[in-house]
Amino acid sequence: MQAWICNEFAGPEQLAWQTQPTPEPGKGEVRVAIKAASLNFPDLLIVQGKYQMKPALPFVPGAEFAGVVEAVGEGVKHLAVGTHVAGFAGTGGFGTHAIAPAAVLMPLPPVFSFEDAAAFLCTYGTTYHALMDRAALKAGETVLVLGAAGGVGTAAIQIAKAAGARVIAAASTDEKCALCRELGADETINYATTNLRDALKTLTDGKGPDVVYDPVGGDMTEQAFRSIAWRGRLLVVGFANGQIPNLPLNLALLKGASIVGVFWGEFARREPQANAACLMQLAAWYMEGKIKPVIEHKLPMSQLKEGFALMGSRQVRGKVVLVND
Repeated sequence: MQAWICNEFAGPEQLAWQTQPTPEPGKGEVRVAIKAASLNFPDLLIVQGKYQMKPALPFVPGAEFAGVVEAVGEGVKHLAVGTHVAGFAGTGGFGTHAIAPAAVLMPLPPVFSFEDAAAFLCTYGTTYHALMDRAALKAGETVLVLGAAGGVGTAAIQIAKAAGARVIAAASTDEKCALCRELGADETINYATTNLRDALKTLTDGKGPDVVYDPVGGDMTEQAFRSIAWRGRLLVVGFANGQIPNLPLNLALLKGASIVGVFWGEFARREPQANAACLMQLAAWYMEGKIKPVIEHKLPMSQLKEGFALMGSRQVRGKVVLVND
């Protein structure tokens, strides 16, 4: 097998494409022949040593992938050789093969492409957990999506619309705003050229959004939270901006609002049955055509570093997916 090896926490440039012995699965594990893997912001943080977890060196990065089960370890009952699966294992995806616990793999319906499946679990799992579980989103409520043209942002537009919500999508260019409207956003705000708070006041008749979906962080968070509706919910999804905001907590008091943390990986680990139910609903919506990953760039697995550069430029709309021939 071949894989990208992280030998030190020094960022994508130090990753090395190497040949290694193809491993055998242990108890409760399977070996997956990887057909596609997607880039997520935590993948960048992990190879920089800035993520919540630090894998033991050396390791193969790549949290999210899809492929075909090639070998099955002892005790695995629900997967067989030849089964198409999607997986979110935290690491291991950026290569030709991966060993993964069977418990983190989702069997795929025949209509699910490997590219879509590789871009599905993390972004849509995170977003469904955020909007439907943590925010208890109701039909008719208004959702503000920050960073709306990115991977989780595009997922948030689709899931919120599937749930019957009104969506205001905020992005940094007119082109990104156009994509958001194509995905079903009711209104868009280019926050590079428009004052976010003024626009929200106009678009919500002064009420503000009921839910703020925030994968961006930085100064944008406080602007959005100052505009939030009474009993609003601010979903802390991530910090793509690179800055963790310092919010004045009196805002939560004055608005009767909640600041809600979203950590899908830990939710999936602690509450596997609840997570499985979320994924079943998402798979049903995919089959119905209500949701579909936005994939702007599809690259060979050998071009991982180019994929990281694209993601780091913050110009990607949707996801970057890497494929093996």
